[in-house]
Amino acid sequence: MKTTLLTIGLALTIISCNNSKTEQKAADNTAETAAKAENTATNDQEGGKAITPVLDAYLAVKNALVNDNQEEAAKAGGTLATALEGLDISQFDADKQTELQEIVEVAKNHGEHIAESEIGHQREHFEALSQDIKDMTAIVGTDRALYYQYCPMYNDNKGGMWLSASEEIKNPLFGAKMMKCGKVQEVISL
Repeated sequence: MKTTLLTIGLALTIISCNNSKTEQKAADNTAETAAKAENTATNDQEGGKAITPVLDAYLAVKNALVNDNQEEAAKAGGTLATALEGLDISQFDADKQTELQEIVEVAKNHGEHIAESEIGHQREHFEALSQDIKDMTAIVGTDRALYYQYCPMYNDNKGGMWLSASEEIKNPLFGAKMMKCGKVQEVISL
C-alpha cells in the first residue's frame, strides 16, 4: 500500500512538472508571438512613415494632372523620382526588400518620364505609377487613408486607376475634360 501511494505520488509529481513545463512553454510561445506581432506593427507604422515623401510627391503629381498643369506635374514627377531614390528599403524584412526594390525601380522610371513629358504621356505614366504606389502601400503600409479610385472610360474604355487622399472624385487621367469620371473602389487605411 505504501509503495502504491509512493508510486501514485511520484506519478502526480511528474505529471505536475510536465504540466508546468507545458504551461511555461505555452506562455513563452504566446509572449514570443505577441512580440513578433508588436514588431510587425511597429515596422508597418515605420514603413508607412518611410514612404511619406513618396506619397506626398505622388499626390502632388495627381493634383497637378487634375488641374491640367503639365509644368507642376513635371516638377512633382522629378520630386517623386528623387523621393523613391532616397527610400531606405533596408529597414524592411528581407523577403519584402526584393519586391520593394522592383517596385521602386519601375515607379522611379515613371516619375522620371512624368518629369520630362507632355501631359498626355504624363497621364499614361501616372496611371501605371498608381498601381506601383498601391502595391508599395500593400507591402509597407501608409501614413494616411488613401482612396483607390477607378475610371472605366480611361484608355479607350479599358479603365484606369489612381490613389487619392480624398474620397471626392477628381480625375487626374482626364482632368477638366471628365473631372468626375470615376468611383471609389477601396479605402486603404493606416
